[in-house]
Amino acid sequence: MRRSASRSRRRPARMAASVPEERLQKVLAAAGVASRRASEALIAAGRVRVDGRPATLGERVDPTTAHIEVDGMPVGIGTARAYVALHKPTGVTSTTRDRHADATVLALLPTALVPDGTRLYPVGRLDLDSEGLILLTNDGEWADRVLHPRFGVQREYAVGLARPLDHEQARALRAGVPLEEGLATLDAPLRPATTLETRNLVGLLRPAPASDLSWYRAVLAQGRKRQLRRMFGAVGAPIERLVRVRIGAVRLDGLASGRARLLRAPEIRALGAGVVAAPVQGRPAGPGRPRPVPRRTSRDALATRRREGYPPG
Repeated sequence: MRRSASRSRRRPARMAASVPEERLQKVLAAAGVASRRASEALIAAGRVRVDGRPATLGERVDPTTAHIEVDGMPVGIGTARAYVALHKPTGVTSTTRDRHADATVLALLPTALVPDGTRLYPVGRLDLDSEGLILLTNDGEWADRVLHPRFGVQREYAVGLARPLDHEQARALRAGVPLEEGLATLDAPLRPATTLETRNLVGLLRPAPASDLSWYRAVLAQGRKRQLRRMFGAVGAPIERLVRVRIGAVRLDGLASGRARLLRAPEIRALGAGVVAAPVQGRPAGPGRPRPVPRRTSRDALATRRREGYPPG
């Protein structure tokens, strides 16, 4: 026994395990710089440096020892997370940098909503001439779950038209409109907005919309570029005002144009888990109960429509 203990004492101590290296875009996302996809674009554009040299796409780094800079600013690991909802007005770009833009969404954020040293970025985009709800964060993993198509997080829009749709236009939009990329469809049946929905929304918009617009509600899960404008334009009903009113469980309710607020904890958890809250047809969308988005077959889709009160067609 004594001999065995002696041998044990002579054994060299094991070296501490080193932190495994990770792909640079994952480190940037975890640090709150941007989503993984956006981080890849930053690296490809030459805006990221590691230990004083330009970073390369796909390289692996040790986040505890590497000195990482984006646009000359050091990247801090473990920065406090922030989640903000903003009502973007028209004429404001949803990118963080645009030398041709008069204003970006970052210029609208009150300093009280942004922790010191935190860099927020938009989760997805909203066209320059569109308005409404846009989310900003520094949590790259959370942003990826909101944006990734497999989670099917819905985006709901209020669509303002100069005149009501006729029967053929409405039928074509519900059936799907052929675009260059393929058939563009909605994720829920197109419906007229209720009087209460329209009154509450109009009070938030600046400039105020024309009083004679006809308002509809359209839902997308994963939209193509300018999909709704192209769909409505293809059936001869150009969109006058396009307002995003919901992303998953987060709603524009009560948030005036140009104003921002912090997301509530249930909203953060719901979107981060890849769940959505779908509206019920025929009444204003309320808080609803967030539900997971499964991989839907035609039978799944039919059952979901019945549960939510939608017609089966």
